Amino acid sequence: MSKETGGRVPLTRRQALEAGAAVAILGRVQPGAAQTTAGVPTMTVSFTVNGRPETLTVDTRTTLLDALREHLDVTGPKKGCDHGQCGACTVLLDGKRINACLSLAVMHEGQSVTTIEGLAQGDQLHPMQAAFVHHDGYQCGYCTPGQIVSAVGMLGEHKAGWPSYVTDDLATGPTLSEAEIRERMSGNLCRCSAYPNIVDAIREVAGGAS
Repeated sequence: MSKETGGRVPLTRRQALEAGAAVAILGRVQPGAAQTTAGVPTMTVSFTVNGRPETLTVDTRTTLLDALREHLDVTGPKKGCDHGQCGACTVLLDGKRINACLSLAVMHEGQSVTTIEGLAQGDQLHPMQAAFVHHDGYQCGYCTPGQIVSAVGMLGEHKAGWPSYVTDDLATGPTLSEAEIRERMSGNLCRCSAYPNIVDAIREVAGGAS
């Protein structure tokens, strides 16, 4: 052993990198880290899902989407991007559309959540569901629950007089033109590109407004 290394075995650059990587990986599974994860606070939240009262005790980081899908087996809202960019997880919260993947479950104490499963009345399809079937407003169907729920919420926004980015006259109620529908539904992506049929379905339910 040389004096230059002080009695230590010298490491090559590769060995140093490998050792560092091992420490980084092993550091994730140390008992302390696991204990911290197990110690994450939970909360009990009660809300209504499709007319049915539900009470859950969940990790405070649980999204509304995961609470619905993983805890309540309500699988209509889909997990697509998990970043609020695709709209596949759209639900109605007290009648207004939101991206369930961007909202924490514990934020919605006492509120009412409606998913695609809650739109129909027994065997009677919601008019928007029937219109999507009639106009073939889907292909693979993965985005369809979010598209339909978003369309229902969008028509509610239009009825309330909410303008969109393409609304010309803010002083009067916006006309639900094709451009308006496309803009208002732009947060719901369809990789199969069934957009023309989706627009036709929405226009039918809206009464064929021009």
